Amino acid sequence: MRVLLVKLSSLGDVLHNLPVASDLARAYPDIEIDWVTEAPYAELVALHPRVRRVFSTHLRELKKYFFSPATWSCFFADKAALKGQGYDTILDTQGLIKSAFIARWADGPVAGFSPETAREPLAARGYARHIAVPRDLHAVERNRRLASGVFGYALADTVDYGLRLPTAPVNRMLPLPYVVFLHATSRADKMWPEAHWVALGRRLHDQGMNVVLPWGSAHEKYTSERLASKIPAAIVPPAISLVEAAVLLSRASGVLGVDTGLAHLSVALGRPTVGLYLTTSPALTGLYGSECAVNLGGGTPQQPVVPGVDEAWRALDSRLSQE
Repeated sequence: MRVLLVKLSSLGDVLHNLPVASDLARAYPDIEIDWVTEAPYAELVALHPRVRRVFSTHLRELKKYFFSPATWSCFFADKAALKGQGYDTILDTQGLIKSAFIARWADGPVAGFSPETAREPLAARGYARHIAVPRDLHAVERNRRLASGVFGYALADTVDYGLRLPTAPVNRMLPLPYVVFLHATSRADKMWPEAHWVALGRRLHDQGMNVVLPWGSAHEKYTSERLASKIPAAIVPPAISLVEAAVLLSRASGVLGVDTGLAHLSVALGRPTVGLYLTTSPALTGLYGSECAVNLGGGTPQQPVVPGVDEAWRALDSRLSQE
């Protein structure tokens, strides 16, 4: 059986779909699983050992550089790469118009959420088969239930993200033990106060823990450097790829992060992780599937909930003590 999974973006959404590949491989050991995703996440999806081939799309680039001939050339090349591929089932777990559109590039029947439960009901018009999955479930469980409904297998009680990191060491030597601070996120109202990061960082330093502050943009690097200047012995690493970020997280004693995809990556790697949710609810898209992960906060833009330093410390310290 050949299956194509369609989950394009964003990082957290892509990570939440990895257990589907693990479930399918458990239910059907001989299955061949391909996946189509946005180009920035392709190298991460490829770390799942049961994903045979990853197809990249560049929709975000097209949106950003709509009038660029090179971007359109890349778009048509992406379509051509999928066009000749035949599958027994194409499963769109994203439930968006764009993902349903991409799913129809390949050859085979497309399955997805019912119109009542898809994120964009119009997407369901592109599916040959519909499965109703409650919208009040966590994203991981929505993906898993959709797949189990389409393919007819019972779900395991445990969640397996299935990531396998490269065996070759990454040349990013950092002093052990260390805790990773993931301070950057897509919206300003989701950020934890800088004074809280500094206070917690100093407390970790006093306990013999180094603090590492990765970054992904010039602005994030500036913030990392500003925080590091106030936290003794804190480290701002050089620019790293997504796979290198996974290796960095996998070696951490613990991870503290706001509502950001890298925090979900930490959970997928089984690291002790504390999520800080100031203006979003973790019920549907928070850290999930691991006893070593905990979500704090859970407010709204109108009523933010800002976890305190002591609360974050207790949550992180209790997980560090389990290691």
